[in-house]
Amino acid sequence: MNFKKWLLTAAFMFVSLLVVGLMDLQAFANVDGESAVMYGTWVSLIPPLVAIGLALITREVVLSLFAGIWVGALFVVGFNPISGTAESLDLLIGSLVNADHIAIIVFSLLLGGMVGVMSRGGGTQGVVDQLSKFATTRKKGQLFSWASALFIFFDDYANTLIRGNALRPMTDRLQISREKLAYIVDSTAAPLAVSAVITTWIGFEITQIQNALSGLAEQTTDAALATQLQAGADNAFIIFLHSLPYLFYPILALAFVLMTIIMRKEFGPMLTAERRAFSGNGVIREGSMPATDTSLASLQPEEDKPRRWYNAGLPVISVIVVALYGLYSTGAAGLEPGESGITAIIGNADPFAALLWASFTGCAVAIALVVFQKILTVNQALESWVGGMQSMLMAVVILILAWGLGAVTQEVGTGTFLASMLEDTLPLALLPGLVFFIAAVTAFSTGTSWGTMAILFPVVVPLSVAMGAGIGFAGGEHYGILLGAISSVMAGAVFGDHCSPISDTTVLSSMSSACDLIDHVRTQLPYALVVAVVALLVGEIPASFEMIHPVWGLITGLIVLYLILRYYGEDPEATPAQQK
Repeated sequence: MNFKKWLLTAAFMFVSLLVVGLMDLQAFANVDGESAVMYGTWVSLIPPLVAIGLALITREVVLSLFAGIWVGALFVVGFNPISGTAESLDLLIGSLVNADHIAIIVFSLLLGGMVGVMSRGGGTQGVVDQLSKFATTRKKGQLFSWASALFIFFDDYANTLIRGNALRPMTDRLQISREKLAYIVDSTAAPLAVSAVITTWIGFEITQIQNALSGLAEQTTDAALATQLQAGADNAFIIFLHSLPYLFYPILALAFVLMTIIMRKEFGPMLTAERRAFSGNGVIREGSMPATDTSLASLQPEEDKPRRWYNAGLPVISVIVVALYGLYSTGAAGLEPGESGITAIIGNADPFAALLWASFTGCAVAIALVVFQKILTVNQALESWVGGMQSMLMAVVILILAWGLGAVTQEVGTGTFLASMLEDTLPLALLPGLVFFIAAVTAFSTGTSWGTMAILFPVVVPLSVAMGAGIGFAGGEHYGILLGAISSVMAGAVFGDHCSPISDTTVLSSMSSACDLIDHVRTQLPYALVVAVVALLVGEIPASFEMIHPVWGLITGLIVLYLILRYYGEDPEATPAQQK
């Protein structure tokens, strides 16, 4: 990092500390050993803003994330720099002492190891050679990349990691920028997972709706309302299904990716990246720092060995099959008496266990294939396996730092403060739009879509009912506004997650695509913002006022997005003369 960036980083942190220093420092003093930080106030926004602002300006994501953690830790310990540094390290360690986080890291490392074996064994090159018969153009290559999401729709983590690693050699050959690949992977993973009926998200979403309604039913003194609320809780899955047409941002985001591909139109930083790649100046920006190192010698294929596609295809297929089996078996084992059906099974599944089984199986299949065919020796296969995991090291570091920052935001009450901005004095029809905004800001600041939903569902559902939405529930008065508020939590969480450089899915998408994290955020952000604004103006707001059916909002949104690309987008493959 050059001197200017160091200076900017120091200045950013100094300003943050100065803002805090101008406050009443007594508010940060420890009382009886307990932190008396201004929990849940506007001060709680400073740590994520420091990290995100520095990352976008300096492009030094590791230092920026740690700076955000350190500033937040200062608040927690009462503004003591030495204790703040120690607290920062404790928060990072605490982020690792989490079974789900460890599972994600191990899954990522094992998948990286599998890709390393596939690469050195010539399987990856074999897949590229086979795909070259079909994906002969940049457009076809991007269409294949988009369509591949439909085959791994059941989990966003598996979707991003498998597709990015598998598609990268093909998109590199077709001179598609890594930024565009990361965008395709990222913007078709979570939007698909949140809106499909059979995914690892559905159990969490339904449970959140159910708990919020049943908790409200227990608290109310109105017997008739309590009965309606409990009936709604018992039919939380039906309410979830009814809310799907109101998921304007996820649905339009999926469609917008496809539009950019079919129409061959780009704008903003993505246009610059695609022009660079198409002109032969590299699929990544000069001076960028890809989240995954694909240049390791242990990952290069042996020159005198065959390049067979099934040495990569079979491990990937085994990962998908075992993951699906794992979801089914763990879900079936977790069914309550009376529960049945594939949706209930997937909703009760343990996705982390399934993904661990799947990635381990993929590694075993990849190693067995190259060793039995004598393409690699056992030592060479293990060397490439370790090399593949080694290539993921930077991304794992970033992921741990992102989790650490998420822990800091929880300590200082960032999510609580943002949730408190929802007041019951605003007009009922404005509720879904405001919920979408709050959910987006919360997810952007905390870097987690699930955490955002966990924070907001217990606030939004009772608030909606208290304001008169959903009385009588299905078909009842203002039922559409209740559905809009519920879907706005999910849609806003996905949108904020897309925009945030501290989001785990953003990190994983850039990691699997071997793209610089900040380059991915910079190129995806304008697209996500455009889709979100359109979703809000022609979907969320009109549907909230019950002016139109949500389907018409989706159709209008598609038309508006088409017109934006038609008149403001440019073909990155066209010459300046052709553009005119």
